Formats: sequence, structure tokens, C-alpha cells
Amino acid sequence: MIFKKSLLIIVIVLVIDQLSKIYIKTHFELGEATEVFSWFKILFIENEGAAWGAKLSDILPVSDKIGKLILTVFRLFAIIGIGYWLYDIIKKNSTATLITAVSLIFAGAVGNIIDSLFYGMIFNDSYNQVATLFSEEPYGSLFYGKVVDMLYFPLIDANWPQWVPFVGGDNFRFFEPVFNVADTAISTGVGILIVFNKKAFGKKED
Repeated sequence: MIFKKSLLIIVIVLVIDQLSKIYIKTHFELGEATEVFSWFKILFIENEGAAWGAKLSDILPVSDKIGKLILTVFRLFAIIGIGYWLYDIIKKNSTATLITAVSLIFAGAVGNIIDSLFYGMIFNDSYNQVATLFSEEPYGSLFYGKVVDMLYFPLIDANWPQWVPFVGGDNFRFFEPVFNVADTAISTGVGILIVFNKKAFGKKED
């Protein structure tokens, strides 16, 4: 029963994540946005690197292509590690809180690695056009796909008062990062482990 619940979480996250990404890729041009509420927008961007768009080549003396390959391979090994952790805690009949959290993290990691592995092979680019699924002119190759992000919550979008030193008059936006359903699952899983740490790692009650 525990395994079925974990599998259900993973499948639901992956289905929602991939359907939302495919929809955005096949209906939006890169950089296109639509306002849902004043504090929530759908904004299509593509992430070639790690969190917040950071690239390995920004840190190490490697090319963007090599950096992308290293990052994708690292993600694969990370998923294997998370997958084994999930298998182990299910086998040990750990707490439902821990299994739920790790299931969310695993699902999110798999959702983003699908983009990195395969999207370069099945989509053409989205510059000034809406991409085509299973295009005859894909923008990349295996291991060189870009992660699709689209959830944008500019809860505050205003200017600093003129009297504030150094930044007076400049634009201030919170929350600025753009993310996706897979990122949300990972963040939720990590949040559960932090907030409910004792419950997650405590002994399971009969």
C-alpha cells in the first residue's frame, strides 16, 4: 500500500509537470507571457543550467556544452541516489511523511531530467515561434535539452523610494524566479523534511 501511494504521487507530479511543459512549448514563444492575476503570470523561459539558470561554465573553466553535459550526468546520478533512498525507506516501512517528501523530490528531479535528456531531440527552438513537438529540426540532441519554466509570481512589483541609498528609484520585484511543477514538487518535499523533520525521521507508530 505504501509503495502504491508513493507511485501515485510520482505519476501525478510527472503527468502534470510534463503536460504543462509540452503545452507551454507548443503554445508560447520564448519570453511570451500571459497574466492570470496581477500577482501570477505564465511566463515561458528555458533554463539551460541549474537552479535559477546558473551555469556550470560560470563557475568552472569549461565550455557551455561541456558544463551542460556534466550537469545532466550529475542529475542522473542524483536521481539514482534519490531513487535508492526512496526504495530503502519504503522497504523499511518508514513514516508516511518521509516517504511522501522523498517521493515528491524524486518526481520533481525526474520531471526536470526528462527535459534535459530529451527535449532537445523532440522540439525545435522557440525563438520567435511556437515550437513543434517531434520536430524534424530539433534544437539539440540527447543530454542537451533545456528545462521549461513558466510559473511566475511577482507578488510585489514596485520601485524603491527615492530616499533609499544606492537603490532609490530602482525597480524591486518579489518573487522573481520562474519555475515549474517539478521545481514545486522538489521544494515542497524539502520543505516537508525541514518543517516536519521529527515526524519524518521519527519512529513509525503502530
